[in-house]
Amino acid sequence: MPNAVITVLDTPSEEDHLAILNPLLAFNDAQTGNDGYEQIGIMLKDEAGQSVGGLWAKLYYDWLFVELLFVPENLRGGDFGTKLLAQAERIAREKSCIGIWLDTFSFQAPGFYEKKGYERFGVLDNYPRGGKRFFFRKVF
Repeated sequence: MPNAVITVLDTPSEEDHLAILNPLLAFNDAQTGNDGYEQIGIMLKDEAGQSVGGLWAKLYYDWLFVELLFVPENLRGGDFGTKLLAQAERIAREKSCIGIWLDTFSFQAPGFYEKKGYERFGVLDNYPRGGKRFFFRKVF
């Protein structure tokens, strides 16, 4: 049996991250074929053209994963969250995705996603302590 040493790093580098990520992705591709990975950015810009929020997603394995969605306080109530999510759904459909999934904390916007037709498929209690992290999906 080969020898190895387990080491906990105080300051892991990007090189350390890639030493795990790249062979894992290669293994996954060998098992499933190309994952079709693509990043999606849908930005909210102010009058000066500066990015102030938006939606960041990753498309892979025929699903779109909403990693980040943020609308600044001064723009809330203007349906920007709805419009950002609708645009992500349009992109996912255009790219023949099975659906969209995302996660949100109990102190963020679980009710928003439920109103938009997303189904809760998981919950992680006490994350953060005393709160919850919800996982939602919408299948097309």
